[in-house]
Amino acid sequence: MNSTPNHQDPPLHGPLVLIEPYAYRLGGHHQHALLALAQACPGTLVIAPNGIAQQTAAGLRDTEAQLVTGASGPYACLLLRISGLLARLSWIAQRVFRSHRWPHAVRRSPHQITLIAQCLVEAAALRTARRHGTGAGTVVILSGSEALHGAAALLGGLPHLRFIHEVLTTEDPPLHLLGRLTRGGERRVVALCPTTAVRDQVDRLFPGLASVVRAFAVDDGCRLTDGERHGGRAAFAIPPAEAAVCLVGGWWPHKDIGVIGAALGRLKEPLHLIVAGHPLDDTVLARWQALPNVHLHTEPGPLSEPVLRLVYAAADAALVARHSGVGKESGLVMDTARYGVPLIVSDHDPDLSQRLRDQSWARIFPAGDAASLARVLEDLVRQPFDMPGPEAPKVLDLRSAAEQARYLTQSALGLRGKGAGC
Repeated sequence: MNSTPNHQDPPLHGPLVLIEPYAYRLGGHHQHALLALAQACPGTLVIAPNGIAQQTAAGLRDTEAQLVTGASGPYACLLLRISGLLARLSWIAQRVFRSHRWPHAVRRSPHQITLIAQCLVEAAALRTARRHGTGAGTVVILSGSEALHGAAALLGGLPHLRFIHEVLTTEDPPLHLLGRLTRGGERRVVALCPTTAVRDQVDRLFPGLASVVRAFAVDDGCRLTDGERHGGRAAFAIPPAEAAVCLVGGWWPHKDIGVIGAALGRLKEPLHLIVAGHPLDDTVLARWQALPNVHLHTEPGPLSEPVLRLVYAAADAALVARHSGVGKESGLVMDTARYGVPLIVSDHDPDLSQRLRDQSWARIFPAGDAASLARVLEDLVRQPFDMPGPEAPKVLDLRSAAEQARYLTQSALGLRGKGAGC
């Protein structure tokens, strides 16, 4: 399947300020969205308060974006230094208090410190944006913290949009009090929640915070070509007639690696499995390597965009397995629609399952059900699944970068004139 980038939407002209606290990390759909939005909106100001990965910076140089790393101005620099000290303190405290012998409240305390540190990073970035003269620009924090939204707005002094990808750590009583004292700042913030489940959490915890559902990932229209698919197969030495599945991304707690291992152990047909990302568990990989019907290929470490495309190109389907109830957006699911790769996914999120239920390129299995997953994998071995068509991105509300930039600009109109804060 050959395709070309989607040029349906003309470039968006206008001020856009993108803040990415995690720009220093290589890989992930955060960096892809950052680059795609900067490309779609010439003149974008990108602020990376904690630094930026070399490959991401190189990608920005190919756009007309202005890049600022660190903080600008004495107040912003002070906030960033304090944040760094708190982040190190949290790191130490997590190791000291990780034993279950400590009371639960004590074990939670490092994460409360992390929330404060994240708030100060965001405030420093917002102050930096003010110093660089954003005017009436649209300010967006691409990876916003799940707490202290009003405090960040007041300390940073700028109305802004913020993507809240998930809610892992809630405010304990001291931080909750701080949140109440700075609640007036929430009027200067709109929370963009990638899924309905995340929005429901945000609405429950922060009833005064304006929130909407909007997918974070964006579509660059650069689907895999036939040449890339042949190249991917050759790179991993997978014969064209043999089935391959890719498992992409780090093994985080919300992913059900156990059900994947159990399903692989049930296979009665040979299958190639490409595991890529960081962190991975070498002990588990060794166990999978020993299974009689699994041909394991690994690509450990953070993945650059070219390597990620190679992994997807080599696979007949991508596998996403999460624990039931996990409701945050899956960048990997979005990747399958963006690249044009069939999908095998657990039914962990009812809304996602409903979107995919009638799609011939997606196979859904019950979360935690190894037998069902094994049957789906064996179905793939016997007969390739349909490829996602050009309509696949819209099934997942995956929009072009130009459409996303326009949406962000429109969403920010209601924040104009709400004051610059302190």
